[in-house]
Amino acid sequence: MPAVNRRLLTDADFQEAMDRQTGIRVFEHDHIVHSGGAIVRFDERSVVIQAGVSDISYYARTGCEFFELRKR
Repeated sequence: MPAVNRRLLTDADFQEAMDRQTGIRVFEHDHIVHSGGAIVRFDERSVVIQAGVSDISYYARTGCEFFELRKR
């Protein structure tokens, strides 16, 4: 089944994605810079995504677009 991308815009969107621990896709300047991993923390300025034990990435909320990958 193909995945559905749901754009994350509000704090409630980010909280829901973090609670579900679903995969996240991050775009910066119209290019995918990250795919997979789950949100472990966020605030008004940044989003922290963990894809593995030592694979932690930090992204600016204003400079990136975030999408939750949901299965249909």
